Amino acid sequence: MSKPNLFLGIDVGTGSARAGLFNAFGRMLGTATQDIKMWKPQPDFVEQSSDDIWKACGIAIRGALKQAKATPLQVAGIGIDATCSLVCLDADDKPVTVSPSNRDAQNVIVWMDHRAIPQSETINKTKHAVLRYVGGVISPEMETPKLLWLKQNMPETWNRTARFLDLPDFLTYRATGDDTRSLCTTVCKWTYLGHKGTAGKGWDKIYFQQIGLGDLAAENFARIGQTIRPMGEPIGDGLTAKAAKELGLRAGIPVGVSIIDAHAGGLGMLGAPVGKKKPTSTSLERRLALIGGTSSCHMAVSAKPRFIDGIWGPYFSAMVPGMWLTEGGQSATGALIEHVIFSHAAAKPLQAKAKKQGRTIYELLNERLDTLAQTHGAKSPGELTRDVHIQPDFHGNRSPRADPTLKGTTTGLALSATADDLALHYLASIQAIAYGARHILEEMNRKGYRIDTLLACGGGTKNPVFLREHADITGCKVVLSTEPEAVLLGSAVLGAVASGQFDGVIPAMAAMNSTDQVITPTKGRVAKYHAAKYEVFHRLHDDFLAYRKIMQLA
Repeated sequence: MSKPNLFLGIDVGTGSARAGLFNAFGRMLGTATQDIKMWKPQPDFVEQSSDDIWKACGIAIRGALKQAKATPLQVAGIGIDATCSLVCLDADDKPVTVSPSNRDAQNVIVWMDHRAIPQSETINKTKHAVLRYVGGVISPEMETPKLLWLKQNMPETWNRTARFLDLPDFLTYRATGDDTRSLCTTVCKWTYLGHKGTAGKGWDKIYFQQIGLGDLAAENFARIGQTIRPMGEPIGDGLTAKAAKELGLRAGIPVGVSIIDAHAGGLGMLGAPVGKKKPTSTSLERRLALIGGTSSCHMAVSAKPRFIDGIWGPYFSAMVPGMWLTEGGQSATGALIEHVIFSHAAAKPLQAKAKKQGRTIYELLNERLDTLAQTHGAKSPGELTRDVHIQPDFHGNRSPRADPTLKGTTTGLALSATADDLALHYLASIQAIAYGARHILEEMNRKGYRIDTLLACGGGTKNPVFLREHADITGCKVVLSTEPEAVLLGSAVLGAVASGQFDGVIPAMAAMNSTDQVITPTKGRVAKYHAAKYEVFHRLHDDFLAYRKIMQLA
């Protein structure tokens, strides 16, 4: 029998679970996807089921093995990433409800759930020193506001829950039976201070006491993690026999400590050479990993901590070992583009046309933009939105404004509901997202970064308009990975580390990361145009705040 030589990456996103099998050179041999259920019982509430997610992982793994024509005996290591959602389990590892429905099956508060906005506001008023490491302001997307919401609003759930886990850590716990928590999840979402060590010393008892979660401190943090280890380190004895049967694998496969999905994307890209230049610790500070999906994350690393108001971090060793992570983000990107398209009157007939042609609605919209640019004599299709402007905070602002209560704005509406009108609003929404990214980059560079290169992955990177507008608007070159599924590759990197194939995360990244296409920004007239629209982007925000102030007096 040949030696196991494939690495399995498991990625649980907002809407699906995916699995991918990779070789030691980062080439994907097979992949499969399985949708997961979601409930929205009331505004700002988004819930899932950990059992449903686990089942979806098993289906995706079997599909990936089949496509790769591989057997479980060939799998040498498993890496897992997932969204930073909160999972509740009782003492028997059974689901505990987090839902107004009181259904135990609904035991996951999804990352994008904003029910804990009041709790995050309460926590931020403490101005505790821990908050310096989350950009100065904690988000309702993080776990301590959600925990406080549960304690205040669902005391029975609070008392019944024996383990509160980040979703990536739930998956490794279900896989191995070992309750090891990830340095990535605990540092980035639970306020653990990774620079104080991995032996549980990074929990700040006074912080938990001050915000109303002192009972967790009194329990010595047993319910939220006492064993915290670096990503990719093998957990326990590997895959249990029970988990192996459920996932269609063999028992004993090494499982690496988990990582958040966006951060896995960083591991799948940042180690790649651009041109013939291999990254160094210095050149890494010129790079940013842009991971797009329902939301977007902007990941950069530095040798020294950089404190940037409204941008998460600095997080020590939370992605690349030994380096400080800075994490910007936009709460709605892919979700915003879909909303703008499919809430428009012209979307339904255009979608039907796309389906009939065996194409996507995005392809038809992109073609329409090219035609409109020719008709109007525009140098670039990006110039078509001179009178249409969108402020993209439809789901609040994650960074750098760090205000989950913000709303979106659209100007330039006309008495039109044609496909051309839809194309302009679609383009304006992509541009709005890119202006938001530019805002994040400017704040990072103001504090010492010199970012001029975006390594991009995710759904948006399949769209040439998304890529072009991000290059032109940010002024950065946009680099695509050879492997488009960089998040899955990042998870597989951790599987390779857990297997012992590589002596650490950085050597595994160097061997398995590579780049392909480079999109360079357009200068001159196009850059001048976007500079003007970027000014409008900021003005829209200022105007929104002015309107809010007026209405507060009503």
